[in-house]
Amino acid sequence: MYSLFRSIITASGLSAVILMVVVGMAQAEPVVPGEEHCVVNVRSDDRLNMRTQPSSHAPITARKRYGDCGILVHHCRGNWCSVEDGHSLGWVHRHYIAMVSPAMYCVSNVGSGDALNLRAYPSARSRVLTRLDRREGGIAFLPYAVGNWQKIRVDGWQGWVSRRYLSGE
Repeated sequence: MYSLFRSIITASGLSAVILMVVVGMAQAEPVVPGEEHCVVNVRSDDRLNMRTQPSSHAPITARKRYGDCGILVHHCRGNWCSVEDGHSLGWVHRHYIAMVSPAMYCVSNVGSGDALNLRAYPSARSRVLTRLDRREGGIAFLPYAVGNWQKIRVDGWQGWVSRRYLSGE
């Protein structure tokens, strides 16, 4: 069994393993009408179905991947929420969406002349997407965290940073 697991890790790479950990650890937060939400609690090989009515038997209007954001909640009726994603209107079960925080965080504890690395995955060995100025503000927390790593959105970028370098504005 160990050799099979080792072969899978070697063949698929660290990125896939990290993605499995991230998918398994997402926790749904409260749903807030009028706010942006992201898809959580959906396996990477599955989709969240937006439906025409608040029922798992209603026709599907759109399918959303784990990690898709930009879902605006209009209102909820029991466990079902009326949503739109900029292209489609529909209903989703509240267990599968979580609110994006307001952009109220900033970079902190980064020395003069240095910057905070925004990474592709929650690992110090992950590829750097961009570097955030030590005075960067307007950072929104996305509803995904792994250990001390937080997924964020800032200036059109989405990626992972260590929470020890973030503070409230």
